[in-house]
Amino acid sequence: MRRREVIVLMVVVALAATACSRLTFVRRDMGGGDYVRTAPTYEFRDDAATKQRTALRSHLVLSGNALRIGRLDEAEGEARAALKIDPASADAYTLLAVIAAQRGEDGQAGGYYAKAAELAPGQGAALNNYGAWLCGNGRAAESLAWFDRALKDAAYAQRASALANAGSCAMKAGQAGHVERDLREALSLEPEDPTALAAMAEYQYRNARYMDARAFSERRLAAAPATPSVLLLASQIEDKLGDRAAAARYVQRLRTEFPPTGTVQTGESSQP
Repeated sequence: MRRREVIVLMVVVALAATACSRLTFVRRDMGGGDYVRTAPTYEFRDDAATKQRTALRSHLVLSGNALRIGRLDEAEGEARAALKIDPASADAYTLLAVIAAQRGEDGQAGGYYAKAAELAPGQGAALNNYGAWLCGNGRAAESLAWFDRALKDAAYAQRASALANAGSCAMKAGQAGHVERDLREALSLEPEDPTALAAMAEYQYRNARYMDARAFSERRLAAAPATPSVLLLASQIEDKLGDRAAAARYVQRLRTEFPPTGTVQTGESSQP
């Protein structure tokens, strides 16, 4: 292939990201004179499928951006616009699930998570998300199969999240044989995973290994902002170790940072 042809191909590739681009090759005449010779004008247009994919990605990104800053109505509008383009978009349903959850509409969120998992049966993130919702809504035993399915996705980058959820939810389901194995594997992949650290602290506490429980509890508090359940467990651990002052400090933090509004529940879940 001649050098000129290679340059043209490179330009074509660069223009492939736009919907419609016009390209004119201009070359000054080297034989003298003040005029230039202009080669033919070429137009490159994306096909309909490419435009559709670009529009879908745009709506998903805009929805995610709006969600991050708390503009839930805008986020929902963009997610629904994405579904008009692709009714089978698992990502759009996941966004709707997160939006519903932030509005306190847990039942509706579960329906959206389930739909995303149905549309993407081999996608680790969708399966992990639905499993985490099941576990957080009193269906811990049922959730375990979804984490197993998520871990079968070789391309899933957040394996530590699925393993942490699996170990935490196995503890809730009373399946002790899987708890420590899954949590330790999660921490081998991601040593500061908050879900795994909190679950390990609780697991050690339940098994009366209070020094180990304290170590995991302190690691959890260093890894991420405190939650009511984490502070409550920390106070209980210190109480068992006989450090009343430390236990009182955690109780005071709990009252200050999280004024009582309802029942404190133990455990965390991770939804990437």
